[in-house]
Amino acid sequence: MFQFLSVSPHNPSKKMGIYLSTPKTEKFSEDGENDRVRYGLSSMQGWRATMEDAHAAYPDLDASTSFFGVYDGHGGKTWMVQVLKHEAYAAGDIGTSLQEAFFRMDEMMRGQRGWRELAILGDKINKFTGMIEGLIWSPRGGDSNDQVDNWAFEEGPHSDFPGPTSGSTACVAVIRNNQLIVANAGDSRCVISRKGQAYNLSKDHKPDLEVEKERILKAGGFIHAGRVNGSLNLARAIGDMEFKQNKFLSAEKQIVTANPDINTVELCDGDEFMVLACDGIWDCMSSQTLVDFIHEQLKSESKLSVVCERVLDKCLAPSTATGEGCDNMTMILVQFKKPIKSTLSAEEQSSNSESTETEPKLEGNAEK
Repeated sequence: MFQFLSVSPHNPSKKMGIYLSTPKTEKFSEDGENDRVRYGLSSMQGWRATMEDAHAAYPDLDASTSFFGVYDGHGGKTWMVQVLKHEAYAAGDIGTSLQEAFFRMDEMMRGQRGWRELAILGDKINKFTGMIEGLIWSPRGGDSNDQVDNWAFEEGPHSDFPGPTSGSTACVAVIRNNQLIVANAGDSRCVISRKGQAYNLSKDHKPDLEVEKERILKAGGFIHAGRVNGSLNLARAIGDMEFKQNKFLSAEKQIVTANPDINTVELCDGDEFMVLACDGIWDCMSSQTLVDFIHEQLKSESKLSVVCERVLDKCLAPSTATGEGCDNMTMILVQFKKPIKSTLSAEEQSSNSESTETEPKLEGNAEK
């Protein structure tokens, strides 16, 4: 269910000539469930010349944990490896584990040995699952040695090899018992429906946000026409190494950073479902509009992947004239089977979250 994709959707110079004469409307769809959740997902290439989205769905990551993620760009396959191998996950600190996974993936893309490790991990998983969805480019393309390189033999992840110029957003959600932990870097988005109200559990990291603009300018970058250095329409992403070349700054302070926002909420009996989707969906529908559409569809359709497919069809543009509805589209819909009662209302949780950024945060509708 994973893909390695080595092209970037972020470069505005690729806007011309990236569309097909007719859209590819074939969809990859999937459904699954356990005693905690039901999920359905669907992805579609659409008008784009290539498919650059990827996704992950593991309802049974372990006995009490489910994992879902969407990625706009390349990547995805080694995410589970990175989350599981980190000590914080075993200790129960999922937020820290996810943050470290984002940085680790970003770091691996900076050096030759990191790319080699990604290639080896991808190859092993492909052989294990039998699902070769694509290829990840390695700077040592002809070498198939299974021995993962030791990072100590390289001059650190910030070696002179900058890695490719491609990048990926990542928005992932982990459900453990009655907690939902969301990590996001970029403009993919996670939204929860609580008693019919849409709440954003992630923030779209656009360059014009004040906190993003401040970091970009301090790192020596600039914003032109809503794009970082006139090129990238995102302020946070994994990869995009051309914006991470200042060796005097930490990873968090680079022009573009992979540092994810982490949001933790406690699920309550009013929580119906959550949606993870790449910006191909959010370009066409606001959070509340999508939640309303899903509620309407669920009145007559029980198969969640079909609901996702209908969203993709609704968002698909009739032509490439406007640009909206022409992107790749990926969506995961997760229903909570056994919502756990909470003494906090949505308003109380939202109010409490304003006191500290480390507490759960439920953001209201974000119209785009």
